[in-house]
Amino acid sequence: MRTFVLELDALTSLREAASASEVDLAAAATLAELAGVDAVRLGVNLDLKPVREEDLRDARRAARRLELRMPPLARLMELSLALRPDRVLLAADGREGRAAASPLDLRGEASVAPVVRSLSEAGIAVGALIAPGVEAVKRAHAEGLARVELYTGALTDLPAAERRSALSQLSDAARLAAKLGIEVGVAGGLGYRSLREVLESVPAAERVAVGRSALARSLLVGLDQALRDLRALAA
Repeated sequence: MRTFVLELDALTSLREAASASEVDLAAAATLAELAGVDAVRLGVNLDLKPVREEDLRDARRAARRLELRMPPLARLMELSLALRPDRVLLAADGREGRAAASPLDLRGEASVAPVVRSLSEAGIAVGALIAPGVEAVKRAHAEGLARVELYTGALTDLPAAERRSALSQLSDAARLAAKLGIEVGVAGGLGYRSLREVLESVPAAERVAVGRSALARSLLVGLDQALRDLRALAA
C-alpha cells in the first residue's frame, strides 16, 4: 500500500492570514493519523514563517511520523537534526508563488550531497522534491538521492492536450527512477480530480503527498472523511 502523507502548511498560512490563534497543529496531526494518514509534513523556511519552531515541536510530540520539508540550508540542517523528524524532503522555497514549495533545482553549482550524507548518517531518511523529468531524475541519482518526489503542481491545471504530454513526461521520469533504484513519490497540487489520473501515469509511485485540497474539503465534510476519500483514490 502506498504511503499517504498530509502536508499541514495550509493551516499555518490560514493562521497568519486570519490571525487565527486557535489553529492547533498537534490536534490536526492526531486527527489525520486517526483517518489513516501515514505521516504528516510541515514545510519550514529560513525565516520560520508561517511554520514556527514551536509548531515543529508540537507536531513532533503529537505525530507518530513527522516529515520536514525544507531548503538545503545550514541553519535548517541544524534545526532538523535537533527536531529528529522521521524524514526530510529537500525542496526549494516556494513562498514567492501559490505553491507551498517548488522542486529543487539540482543544476546549480552547490551540491546537496553533503546535506544528504549528514542527514542519512544521523538516521534521518532524506529525499528531494524534483521536476517531473528524466534529466532531474538523473541529477538526483548523481547526488546520491535514494528517494524523490516528482512535482505535479505544474501539470494538474493544464489543458487536456498539454496535460497528456506532461503526464507522459512524468511517467518516463518515474520509470527511470525505478530503474535506478530510486523510491518514487508524487506531490504538488494533488486533489480529488487529479490524483487518480496522476497515479495512473505513475503506478509505481510508493508515496503520495496531499495538502490544500484535503484541508479545503474538510471544511465541508470534516477532516476524517476528506482524508478517507483521498486515501481511497490513492489506493
